[in-house]
Amino acid sequence: MSQLIEAFVLGNSAILTNVCILPLYPGLIAYLAGNAQNKRARTATKWLGLLVLGGVLSMMLLVGLILYLLQQSFGSILPIILPIIYAVVILLGLLMLTGRNPFNRLAVSQTPVLSNPYAGAYVYGLMLGPMTLPCTGPLIVSAFLLGAGSVASLSSSLSYFLFFGIGFGWPLVLLPFIAMPFQRKFTRWLGQNYKLLTRISGVLLVAIGIFGLWVDVIPNL
Repeated sequence: MSQLIEAFVLGNSAILTNVCILPLYPGLIAYLAGNAQNKRARTATKWLGLLVLGGVLSMMLLVGLILYLLQQSFGSILPIILPIIYAVVILLGLLMLTGRNPFNRLAVSQTPVLSNPYAGAYVYGLMLGPMTLPCTGPLIVSAFLLGAGSVASLSSSLSYFLFFGIGFGWPLVLLPFIAMPFQRKFTRWLGQNYKLLTRISGVLLVAIGIFGLWVDVIPNL
């Protein structure tokens, strides 16, 4: 259960420190709905967030499946890799604490805008993780590393990434249901407190890395 809470918290940290995508999200939903060809589709604006979340969860479950299959192939070297995983997580946390993001030179990829707003919202969810790497790369990569290093079965792997996806995607479902003035206040607050939220996320990564070394590595030395 603690790993699922960890995944959910990391997902929240990844989206709430995401100055690349989250402030633009309400406008994107409105744009997707505006491209609809009929009034019925345009009235579904608020529900497009659920399709975005569905895309996020689909991608996370796919990642969980791939990492589980990789672990089955390379499980024998996991005890060797585990200290490296926690060391990388600590390093990424320290970089966030100092305001450095090794991923910020990556280009922000663009999701295709489809004529069907429902398909467009789902595809947007599928691509949301890769699109946010320039902003939240340390958190996303850390979550993937921790998930790869801690799963014991297919169900635990899928559950870990499912909870990460829920933590990553719930604001995207909630925002379209909130009045526009509050949306603007919320996204403005995130922008104003971006550095603080990033440092808090850095502390979280460092703490998770140290705890992992203490519990999973040191006792086996």
